[in-house]
Amino acid sequence: MTEIYGTMSIMVKLINKKNIDKIANIVFGILNTQKLFTHIIEIRNPMIKPCIYAMWHENQFCIYGINDRHHLNVLISNSTDGEIISRTVEKWGFRVVRGSSARKGCVSSTRQLISRLKKGECVALMIDGPRGPLHKVKGGVIKLAKETGAPIIPTHWYSAEKTFITLPSWDKMKTPLGNCNIINIYGDPIYVKPEDDEAEIIQKIKTSFKEIEKCAPEEFEKAKKLKLWKKRK
Repeated sequence: MTEIYGTMSIMVKLINKKNIDKIANIVFGILNTQKLFTHIIEIRNPMIKPCIYAMWHENQFCIYGINDRHHLNVLISNSTDGEIISRTVEKWGFRVVRGSSARKGCVSSTRQLISRLKKGECVALMIDGPRGPLHKVKGGVIKLAKETGAPIIPTHWYSAEKTFITLPSWDKMKTPLGNCNIINIYGDPIYVKPEDDEAEIIQKIKTSFKEIEKCAPEEFEKAKKLKLWKKRK
């Protein structure tokens, strides 16, 4: 896996407008191959529409486990490497909003996300992205919840298998390597009123993540005993 991501890292460095299509196709091919061996089941997804699936940057790949991807909007940066990610995500059936929570283009992307939530679609946000600090909740997710009334759904993925690895990146990103059974586990919906204190909401979000991270191993073992992955196949 180190070799695979090392190769991908080199490709990203070599990206320019002339070869971006080729690089995007190679990256999609690598990730699409892994897709065949990645088995994700959902635990406690409240299935609310619209909603804001909130996740730590390290768990960004868990969007693949959200079943209703055709109504799920993913915020991806306007950078060149973001273009590659965007093309891959779109090929998987997700909807994409280009922009950033920390750079130029923030206002435009926020408006797009608000519009899509008001249309009844869902949104996925990496709430400590795009560059950290790790596990620090940014205010964008709260702004969206206040503006639209859509609940925040803390989202986490977990696997006890050795093929679920942690990459040596700033966000300690988790990813499967080879055949891997995984659970997506969800926290209770967090509704935000316009007058609610931001600091209190941030604490609620962090508390919810601690709770679902704590119970994830037990839920994984339950799913294993019930052979839920085999039933899904």
